Amino acid sequence: MFIRAIPSPSSSYIELGPLTLHFYALCIIAGIAVAVSLGDRRLRAINPELRSVVTDVAFFAVPAGVIGGRIYHVISAPSDYFGSISNFLSAFAIWKGGLGIWGAISLGALGAYIGYRRTERSRPEINFPSFPQLLDALAPGILIAQAMGRVGNWFNIELFGAPVQGWWALEVPFTSRPRGYTEFETFHATFAYEAIWCLLVAILLIIFTSRLQKGQIFSLYIALYCLGRFFIEDLRIDTANEFLGLRQNQWVSAVIGLAALAIFVNLKKKSSKI
Repeated sequence: MFIRAIPSPSSSYIELGPLTLHFYALCIIAGIAVAVSLGDRRLRAINPELRSVVTDVAFFAVPAGVIGGRIYHVISAPSDYFGSISNFLSAFAIWKGGLGIWGAISLGALGAYIGYRRTERSRPEINFPSFPQLLDALAPGILIAQAMGRVGNWFNIELFGAPVQGWWALEVPFTSRPRGYTEFETFHATFAYEAIWCLLVAILLIIFTSRLQKGQIFSLYIALYCLGRFFIEDLRIDTANEFLGLRQNQWVSAVIGLAALAIFVNLKKKSSKI
């Protein structure tokens, strides 16, 4: 059967009695579960005694990451939440989408550090690896979680790109089309492009885990994610701040990506001197 385009879902939630379950939130929760499970397995490969450490760390990292991601998103699009025609309370409606990855990684890493040090102090009998090694263990799982979160964007019919025709395009209903694009029916499924890129990078990191020095896996994760995000971001048409012809997230991707690449190279140089 010939597929003309990727269809949009007819609903973004399911009602179970008095409960309303939003698919975006379910995708985020499922992604977190996968990230914790895979991270736990990878950390225990370093030291089998470190069972449940990632779960303990997640109690701090996950809430911090969600808060950081939401703060970044709200700051990036203030007109959506502040002003006479905006509803400030919608800034707290995370289930409707809107988590900035840079804020999520920043505060999430801080939460992970706090949780890791707390767990380390509570179990002095165990030899804990360094914090960069924890980040290395978590990196592939975080990428898979990001990919699953992008599936949530599909349910919300958001974060698609410019108009395009093809079986890989997303069919967008009239009511969800941006102003100025209502005559177009299909658009770049940029959320799917990013999900695929995240999965590919996750597989690459898992393959090269044993060949890289501590800290290099996480820095490579950041660098490669930024590379893909820079080009995918260029296809998007949702409202964004622009500077010198580039969207805000492209500038952020370029700066953070180059910094991560510099760290990766520096770690390589340090290891070669040992």
